[in-house]
Amino acid sequence: MQWVYLAIADVFEIAVAIAAGKAEGFKNRPWTIATLLSGAIGTFFLSKALLTFDVGVGYAIWTSVAGIGITLLGALLFGQRLNWRKAIGIVAIIVGVVGLQLSGAA
Repeated sequence: MQWVYLAIADVFEIAVAIAAGKAEGFKNRPWTIATLLSGAIGTFFLSKALLTFDVGVGYAIWTSVAGIGITLLGALLFGQRLNWRKAIGIVAIIVGVVGLQLSGAA
């Protein structure tokens, strides 16, 4: 169940980044509310996942998956560039996350 909680937390963390980008420095009220609500929900599910995961491993996985998701969505939805350097970075993150999971935590 901890993986489901972590996946939900990641979805909401990605939503935080997208909403924060549209909140215009918290001047746009609807996007500001979306940012804050997404952050609260994501943090709630992260805390549920961290009941089982080691805190460092769970947090590293959460931020890594969210970072990859945000980068890919930025390229797909917002026309942001995804070059070979970013692709290498994403691969390095995936290798690191797999390494953390293989370490036996969770």
